[in-house]
Amino acid sequence: MPDERSDGFFKRLSHAGSIFTIRFFVFCQGFLQLSQLMTSGLVKSSISTIEKRFGLSSQMAGMVVSFNEVGSTLLIAFVSYLGCRVHRPRFIGYGAVLVSMAGLVMSLPHFISGPYEYDRSVTGSASTTSDICLPTRNETEVCTESQRKETRVVVMLLLLGQTLLGIGGVPIQPFGISYIDDFASKSNSPLYIGILFAATTMGPALAFIVGAATLRYFVDIDKMSSADIHINNKDPRWVGAWWLGFIISASVVAIASIPYFFFPKELPREEELPQNSPSEPQNNDLLPAKSNQKELKDYTLKEFLKMFPVVFMRLMKNPILVVVILAMVNLSGMIAGIATFMAKLLERQFSLTASVANMILGAINIPSGMFGIALGGAIIKNCRLSLTQIALMCVISMGLCTICDVPLFFLGCQTQEVAGLDLSGSSGIEEHVFDCNQMCKCSPSAFNPVCGVNGIEYISPCYAGCTGLDVDSETQRVLNYTSCNCVVVDGGYGSASPGSCSFHCSKFLMPFVTVASLSTFLGSLTHTPGFVLVLRNVDPEDKSFAIGLQFLMQRVLAWLPAPVVYGSLIDTSCVLWQYKCQKRTACRYYNNVLFRHRFVGLQILLEASCFLLLCIIYFMLKNKESEARRESIASSPPPAQETAA
Repeated sequence: MPDERSDGFFKRLSHAGSIFTIRFFVFCQGFLQLSQLMTSGLVKSSISTIEKRFGLSSQMAGMVVSFNEVGSTLLIAFVSYLGCRVHRPRFIGYGAVLVSMAGLVMSLPHFISGPYEYDRSVTGSASTTSDICLPTRNETEVCTESQRKETRVVVMLLLLGQTLLGIGGVPIQPFGISYIDDFASKSNSPLYIGILFAATTMGPALAFIVGAATLRYFVDIDKMSSADIHINNKDPRWVGAWWLGFIISASVVAIASIPYFFFPKELPREEELPQNSPSEPQNNDLLPAKSNQKELKDYTLKEFLKMFPVVFMRLMKNPILVVVILAMVNLSGMIAGIATFMAKLLERQFSLTASVANMILGAINIPSGMFGIALGGAIIKNCRLSLTQIALMCVISMGLCTICDVPLFFLGCQTQEVAGLDLSGSSGIEEHVFDCNQMCKCSPSAFNPVCGVNGIEYISPCYAGCTGLDVDSETQRVLNYTSCNCVVVDGGYGSASPGSCSFHCSKFLMPFVTVASLSTFLGSLTHTPGFVLVLRNVDPEDKSFAIGLQFLMQRVLAWLPAPVVYGSLIDTSCVLWQYKCQKRTACRYYNNVLFRHRFVGLQILLEASCFLLLCIIYFMLKNKESEARRESIASSPPPAQETAA
């Protein structure tokens, strides 16, 4: 913590000029929130690439993503207590520094690991064969203790980076919003907070766009020249430079943190604009309750901790609040799963590169969600909806969202035909050994997909029984594999080309993306109304606690477990696993139909649960409204009887 002299220096510097105003704070806060969420979004945009690079299952990848919520969940309760007691800008700066450190930690696995090794038939300029059919092969998998340790260290660094990311993000948004609300004018405060929410929604979209750009480069672009790379980004063995985005975002967050160490603890209150009439009603339902914040200053930490369970139990006795939170938990669980694994679904279903899948999400899917969030708030404000009407709006939008997702069951590709692949269950490598390749002594860890002229895919040239190859003399890239014993065409041995067999169902890609984006838009319409339903169904002094409780429940019941649940479900559709050091790691092939059905099925299940809970909320509010109307009629005085003249 800074001493008194440094604190005085910062204070003198902040008052030296007029730059440190509430408007400049809004600009800094918007820039910081955008870069912070870009950092957290990069984890989701590159998670399938990290899986492939370090041999992680989808379940493990989901656990890495969910660890972002661990640190924030542990500390979120103290934000309400510390909010009015600490130097908020400085604590935001500390949080930003932690976020920047988290980005660097997330990139460390690339620098402590050796070069990425993929199966190749030609290395360098010499025609050294490694995965074609050879009658004698003395290859055995050598698994050293350093390799096992490297995998453990990589996972630990990823988990540590995500934990730091969650802890660093805890003070940024709550302290920023409360600071703006305390020192902005009443007329400008909603505008400023709206700007922050807009910047917040842009962060994930920017993350997927940055991910799309960086994944076009080979992972070891800093360790080898382009001449040494014999595959392109369409090859199934390709791994993009996933780490580059974290370094970029960490640098941006570090720059964004600098101004916060020069803002004062308190700013002069912004003056009201003269054209605003003081008699105009101000809708502060979406803003922090200032009176409650001032009351919290009188509590010690011990009293605060004692008070928290009391307020918690009081809120839990509010049935409408409980059902609203449960509905938002289901919605958040669905969003968490889609944000983590939708890019992977697009990659596998339509044979897209990770770069193209991220670009689709960043340019189409996420912006549709942003538009839905903004439109939901605009409808409530401009149409002056009652609570019952807001609940009905949520019911309609979520019902349409659920119906809209049903076609996604049928919009996708079949699994490509792979020799020896059993689509009914997980198959072992021994099922890929046939009479035509038994003499080849193929490596069980080989993965270099080739497509035979017979239209069948093989997991490597060796398993296709290929004994020869054609090589480009200049680039040393394989053009074709020849004399393939397992590729029989017209009674003779055929050839095989490098790479997977192409899909023939790209016509379903745009309909799938269109339907998914429409569903995202409809589901996002309930985001802002959900907050309004929480705020308007609790006492004014409990608003801050109610929002904090909603965030806490969404983290614990949705954002924390949902990526792991989705990842585990995806793993059940794997039909061929990669093994490293006799341990199952990443999945080579999925049953595409099973993958799509289970992913979309879980998504619809969560949406349908949210829809049913919203229906319950609507009928509860309608009954409450009817009772209030009857009580109003009963308590009103009878009309005066006119006397005869």
